[in-house]
This record gives sequence, C-alpha cells and structure tokens, in this order.
Amino acid sequence: MIDKKSWEEFRETGLLCFVNSILHVFGWAICFDYEDGEDSKLKEVFPARCKFRGFSEKSVSKSHKDIAKYLKENIDDLTEEANN
Repeated sequence: MIDKKSWEEFRETGLLCFVNSILHVFGWAICFDYEDGEDSKLKEVFPARCKFRGFSEKSVSKSHKDIAKYLKENIDDLTEEANN
C-alpha cells in the first residue's frame, strides 16, 4: 500500500514548494536543514512556524515544471492506483 521515499526525492518532485505554498497561508512550512548549505548532507526535516507567505515567481515556475515532469513520468501508475 505504500512505497517509502526519501525527503530528497519528495523535494525533487516539486511538491515541497507546492505544499509549502499552502502551509504558508497558515504560517507554517516544512523545513530542510543541511550540514553546510544546500549541496551538503541533509541533517533533518521538520515543520516550523514561519513568516514566509509565498515564493518567488522563479521558484514557483521551477516547482511547476518539476511537478509536470513527475506527472509525465508517473501518470500510468497514478491512473492505475486511482482506478484500483
């Protein structure tokens, strides 16, 4: 019933930005903490209260492209799962 994925894989789908856009309405975000910047090892992921209320147009556009790519690559599985 489930297929466990890494936080990095979730982020690469573009869904983190999408989900955080919704959470920002309520003053919340899912945060990724890296050892020495974003190119380093992921230390932890945690929910947090935040003052952010959205993302830049560039970030949102990239997220939408990543989501479209994910959908294109997974549509057959998603359709099958929805119909079973």
